[in-house]
Amino acid sequence: MSTLAKLHTIPRTPLAHTPTPIEPLPNLGKYLGSGPLYVKRDDCTGLALGGNKARQLEYYFGDALEQSADTVLITGAVQSNFVRMAAAAAAKLGLTCHIQLEERVTDAGAEYRESGNVLLDRILGAVMHTYPKGEDEAGADANLQAIAAELRGSGKKPYIIPLAPGHPPLGALGYVRAAAEILDQLADAHYPIDEIVVASGSGNTHAGLLFGLRALDSDITVTGVCVRRDRKTQLARITTRCQEIAELLETESPVQRQDIQLTDDTFAPGYGHLNEATHQAIDLSARLEGLLLDPVYTGKSMAACLTLARDTGKNKSILFIHTGGIPGIFAYRDILI
Repeated sequence: MSTLAKLHTIPRTPLAHTPTPIEPLPNLGKYLGSGPLYVKRDDCTGLALGGNKARQLEYYFGDALEQSADTVLITGAVQSNFVRMAAAAAAKLGLTCHIQLEERVTDAGAEYRESGNVLLDRILGAVMHTYPKGEDEAGADANLQAIAAELRGSGKKPYIIPLAPGHPPLGALGYVRAAAEILDQLADAHYPIDEIVVASGSGNTHAGLLFGLRALDSDITVTGVCVRRDRKTQLARITTRCQEIAELLETESPVQRQDIQLTDDTFAPGYGHLNEATHQAIDLSARLEGLLLDPVYTGKSMAACLTLARDTGKNKSILFIHTGGIPGIFAYRDILI
């Protein structure tokens, strides 16, 4: 039995427009004097302005429908792309969605709290809740459990999409699956990619992609860019996540310790806060390639990608995973212009 045989037996409901394209970024490469740069456009997955979470939600909602749930609960930052797309998926599938917004960026202004993803959450009809702490994953999940208990008491059938580690990483399966899509596209287009760069936050996208590539015998380097926590803490998270994926798929993990590459060089001053390298990456990508990036995830990961490309010169071909997050741009208007 192949490493990924179990993947095809796990419930999934299609939500994403796939395959998303891979495009060259010749103007950025010329500007940097680097080798070839490419972008995987997972901002084009189609669900409520797109993003990587569409692939992850296919498995969570597949499980929710399998359990005959009528309500989905999810937690995230005020400008969370995950909760916005969960609200859209719930609407599409005829489910009620309760979203909990956590206070991770405490010094944000009114636009951060009212525009961007928050505006879309409301338009999509989500029931809104708040949680006062921004760095308390277990507490945020426990509060969802309390809300779910109330819903059960009123006759509802709630399903929780968890935030903290320790739960089956169904969302990561979306990127285990995406690994095959990427390898097929690279082979068809004859793009000789040496390294893939991707934002590393919850760990589902990074770990899922790395696991899928190694399970398919690809040795392409995957570098995760820390956007939520420092490198040491994130290393432990990705290590655990890869093992959880293996347990979920009832197989041995093909990921070795040396496979988990991380950088936190563009993380400071912390989650949801802009720095000069990120601001420059956003400007360069927009003005040289017409490619829009957000300040929280893709801006920081592209900043690290540009540094890597510049430092390695013409000797390396890099694929950047664009994980979406475009609505978040509008929450940072005063900083970006």
